[in-house]
Amino acid sequence: MFALNRSTLPDAPTPAGAPPKTGVLQIGDGNFLRAFADWMIDIANEAGVLNAAVTLAPPLSANIIDKLDAQDGLFTVLTRGVQAGAPTTARRVVRCVACGVDPYQDPATLFACARDPKTRFVISNTTEAGIVYREQPYSSGEWPRSFPAQVAALLFDRFEALGGQPDTGLVFLPCELIEANGATLREIVLRHARDWALPQAFGDWVAQHNHFLNTLVDRIVPGYPATETDKLFAEFGYTDTLLVAAEPFHLWVIEGPERLADEFPLHKAGLNVVWTDDLRPYRASKVRILNGAHTASVLAAFCGGLDTVGEMMNDPVVSRFLRRVVFDEIVPFVPLPETERRNYAESVLERFANPYIRHELLSIALNSVSKWTVRVLPSVLNYAQAHGRAPAGLAFSLAALLWFYRGQFDAAGEFVGQREGGGYPIRDDRAVLDIFAAAWRDPTGAAPALLADARLWGMDLSAIPELAPQVANALDRIEAVGMLPALAEMLAR
Repeated sequence: MFALNRSTLPDAPTPAGAPPKTGVLQIGDGNFLRAFADWMIDIANEAGVLNAAVTLAPPLSANIIDKLDAQDGLFTVLTRGVQAGAPTTARRVVRCVACGVDPYQDPATLFACARDPKTRFVISNTTEAGIVYREQPYSSGEWPRSFPAQVAALLFDRFEALGGQPDTGLVFLPCELIEANGATLREIVLRHARDWALPQAFGDWVAQHNHFLNTLVDRIVPGYPATETDKLFAEFGYTDTLLVAAEPFHLWVIEGPERLADEFPLHKAGLNVVWTDDLRPYRASKVRILNGAHTASVLAAFCGGLDTVGEMMNDPVVSRFLRRVVFDEIVPFVPLPETERRNYAESVLERFANPYIRHELLSIALNSVSKWTVRVLPSVLNYAQAHGRAPAGLAFSLAALLWFYRGQFDAAGEFVGQREGGGYPIRDDRAVLDIFAAAWRDPTGAAPALLADARLWGMDLSAIPELAPQVANALDRIEAVGMLPALAEMLAR
């Protein structure tokens, strides 16, 4: 059995065309973008509606570039699910990634990509914590720490190299799940330009000739199917260290003008890509129902001893909790017609139960503080406004989050929590972890301090009626009887 690379590429349709006409710079090397954006670009290339090549760069120094180089940019996307009641499976070797570049080791190559006139689109996924302002200095040719500063540095290099002509602007398609992701990225990039005292002409070029589009993405991507690789590789006839599994469902909503849709015509390849002048209804349903349901349930399930979304859906307590928070506490406040929002919620729960996907709860738990703030807090606020009190289920989800983040730094500097069966890594922004580490040194005062800390949530959560006492009671019961028994008690009330 051979390892996947260009010399051993198995038989597959070869996309027509000359050398790529369109350059795509991708900041994000994770499972999601590879099984979503790269998968779509590859399909569009093969369909002949696009001729694009992707330069892939990681947002963090820990990355997959060595593995990607060893496979000449190739990787497999395996989609499996149930559609119209029938199982479906498809496999695609994605070939649109021309190269991977580690900017922490080789910033010059990435800046050269930014200067290339063929480069037109920038796609990113740096998680909800990625599009934030962090003050930092600028030095020409050096790679900044934060994603918006990276964008500002790349754009200034392009501006100087290509003369700031109107037709040299870039189109940004951020996939981070924050509201107005494109507009927010634009604002922070311009702030860095002012901080660094860059020429006014540069700021004008950024504002007038670059397009920062708001987007919404939807696909469940559990990633590398580690427990199945022997069987899958035997079926494939090759090994692939970058294999990524995903569900068949996919949706990319892009808020932008039709002329840009013609430049990036993924929809013409039969893909579920929607260009619109208002994505807010799409965002409300997806972020609150799908992402909100994930974030509201996975931490309790994990701390209760479960490891995957499938186990969570098969657990009688957690599955009942999930239906309660979705249909009683989230769905009523999604700004869509009742039938439409309930049908979407039912489809989401069916997707969670996809038997072909092993979605690790711990991978979903990455950056849970910012995720809870974006995905769950709006539903808590809406419910409290309507009923005069916080919702019991989502209050329990917050207690589970605080419990999950009961960790301490080990000798290697990793923040580690404990559940029955051993320790687990807690991965979030270092500033967030420091706040939790300090608060949990005093367990009796931890919950009130954390709820009131606006650095975490953007507001004082203790101001929400009855949220603090519900969270405190849930933590007491988790301490006394365990996570899932405490959850069962809450559901019985």
